[in-house]
Amino acid sequence: MGNILFILVLGSTWFMTGVIWFVQVVHYPLFARVGADVFTTYESLHTMRTGWVVAPVMLLELGSTCLLLIERPASLSLSAVTFLVVCTLGVWASTFFLQVPLHGKLIEGGNPEVIQRLVSTNWIRTLLWTAKGLFCLWLLYGLLPNDGLETVSIH
Repeated sequence: MGNILFILVLGSTWFMTGVIWFVQVVHYPLFARVGADVFTTYESLHTMRTGWVVAPVMLLELGSTCLLLIERPASLSLSAVTFLVVCTLGVWASTFFLQVPLHGKLIEGGNPEVIQRLVSTNWIRTLLWTAKGLFCLWLLYGLLPNDGLETVSIH
């Protein structure tokens, strides 16, 4: 079960890493370009539609990462799993204590200061997901046979 959980952690983490880099570099900065007359509607639709995409994956990531503490593969140290859990909890803390309240303010209108704060605080999630994703890849590399990918075959 532990190996399946790790695969779920790896996949969901990299899905969210891709999403967060797109959000950080493209999506959130473009909020400043949305006209004041449509910003409230835009923000409302953005929040709803983004939730449908990210909420299931974030829940899968949270659940599978935390379950690794219980069903830890022998090949993963407790400190490695703890690092994964800390990164995940950091993402959730940032989301609910920083980004969600800022989106709550933006639903009232596209305040440039609030948009800038959203962009700047979102670096927390971007860096945490990136660190977690890279660490997962490093862990995966450690699980491969000594001679690396050359021995992996798909039949």
